[in-house]
Amino acid sequence: MADRGSLASLVDRLLARLTHRAGESAAARPGRRAGGPARVGARGAEAASGGAGPAGSPPSGGNAPLADFTGPLPRITYSPKPDGRPDPGEVVWAWVPFQEDPARGKDRPVLLIAWDGPWLLALPMTSKDHDRDAAHERAQGRIWVDIGSGAWDARGRASEVGVHRILRVDPSAIRREGSVLGQQPFEAVVAALAGVHGSSR
Repeated sequence: MADRGSLASLVDRLLARLTHRAGESAAARPGRRAGGPARVGARGAEAASGGAGPAGSPPSGGNAPLADFTGPLPRITYSPKPDGRPDPGEVVWAWVPFQEDPARGKDRPVLLIAWDGPWLLALPMTSKDHDRDAAHERAQGRIWVDIGSGAWDARGRASEVGVHRILRVDPSAIRREGSVLGQQPFEAVVAALAGVHGSSR
């Protein structure tokens, strides 16, 4: 019985010694910490944490808004076409910035008058009757031309076109929700426009 007990004790001591050596060997291995996970390289750490992606711009807020046009007038031709695309002689809706604060604006109808390369030129419209304050408006540099009513105004109100301000717009930034202005009022607008800005090329 004593021999068996001595043998069991010897086996226990040998197992304890082997376990201790195995632990020391694991702790000495590069890239390992005793009782912890393996180290992760710089590239692996970036991937594991989600990393920083490439620098970029915020997503676009939409199509470019209208901007004022100050160059010489291109050739103006009355050329509306029922092709689903905006053309001179048509009334469409677009967001128009205020002159006093270009950062703000209003969705309103505009009269398309000409092409300027890839851009369309347009004139702002209003349903306000400026005949009552024409002298004051002219003193402020604002000149309006009566064009009557049309399908662009759901309430059938008479409209006026401002020839004091020419807008340049990306065709993709306008909405084709309006109608065609008759050629006679269009020519009256062009005549008034020439009186303010000079004849077109």
